[in-house]
Formats: sequence, C-alpha cells, structure tokens
Amino acid sequence: MPLRLGHRGVALGVRENTLEAFRKALELGLDGFELDVHQTRDGVLVVHHDFALGGVPIASLSLKELPPYVPTLEAVLESFPGAWINVELKSLPPETDGREVALARLLARYPSERVWVSSFDPLALLRLRRLGVAPLGLLYEKPEALELAPCLGVAWVHPWEALLTEEEVGRLKRAGYRVLAWTVNERERAAALTAWGVEALVTDFPEALV
Repeated sequence: MPLRLGHRGVALGVRENTLEAFRKALELGLDGFELDVHQTRDGVLVVHHDFALGGVPIASLSLKELPPYVPTLEAVLESFPGAWINVELKSLPPETDGREVALARLLARYPSERVWVSSFDPLALLRLRRLGVAPLGLLYEKPEALELAPCLGVAWVHPWEALLTEEEVGRLKRAGYRVLAWTVNERERAAALTAWGVEALVTDFPEALV
C-alpha cells in the first residue's frame, strides 16, 4: 500500500496549505500531506504555494506582514508529529537566500523518519544534501530532468503521474529510487500505479485513494 498524501493538504471547504487543510487530510484517512515552503524576509519558513501573495513576493515580506492563515513550517511540524509530510522547498535557481540552511536547521530540531524534502530546483537539492538533509526527492514534469537524479544523491523521484508507465516505474525502482507520483485524482489510475509499485501518491481527492 503506497503512502497517500493530500496535495497541499485537502482543500475541500478550507484554504489549501493551511493547518485546517492538513488536519482535514488526516481526518479523511490519508497518511499525510504535501506542502510548499518559502522563506520570508526575516528568515522564517512559511507554507504557501505561490512565490507571491497578493502580488508581493513572499521573500520581501516579514512574518508579521503575512495573513494569519499562512502557517510557519515549524507550526506544521509541531502540530502533526505523526503525519507523513513531503516538504516541497520552493526555489528558483541559481540564486539562494539561505532557505536551505534554514530548512536544515529546522528539520534538525524536529527529526522524523516521516518527513522528507523535495524540490524542482536541483541546486537547492545539492545544497540540502551538503547540509546533511535526507531523504531528498527530485520533482519533475519533463522526463529529461530525471538525468539529473544520479548527480543529486536523491532517494526519491517525484514525477508527474502522466510520465509513468509500468515499464518506467520498474526502471526507476531497479535504479534504487523510491517513487512518488503527483497528482493522482482517479481511482483507476491510483490502482494501476499501486500495482506497479509506486510508493507514494499525492491527490486532490482523498476518495480516489482511500
């Protein structure tokens, strides 16, 4: 049985990427959730999908300037210690504002075998690996991005689910990777991916997986 994760929690009647959305994911029977992380101007890691809020970059705002519904990553880790959590670090290569260091320090204070970090940014993954953060996952929606995985030392690969076939899943697993597929919203597709050995499924609709 693969891990079943809510995409940004479960945004059914609540706002995505909030404590309420994460709580709902668990209440509906999922094993955990995926979330997105940015760093504020004052160095706090917060949970939000887009790089901007109301047209203003989150990196230019302080924590006090954010609305109350935007949780800190620390608050999430404190609130859901038993949940499986995939932390997607939002980052744009090649620049860094130190968010990898901040994330490594925070995760060291909340050690858990149920938390792992992913990113579309290969440079962010390299920085995290050098900081000792593990396990890591490479997110991708273009198949050629997979060629970067051996250079990054990742344990997980996180392909867009449409890229996966039975043969591709087998190839990834033979290469030693754990596989997470996103975003899986149909029951039949979830069943096929499960049969092929995919180890985690991210969904917008818990009923497709539960």
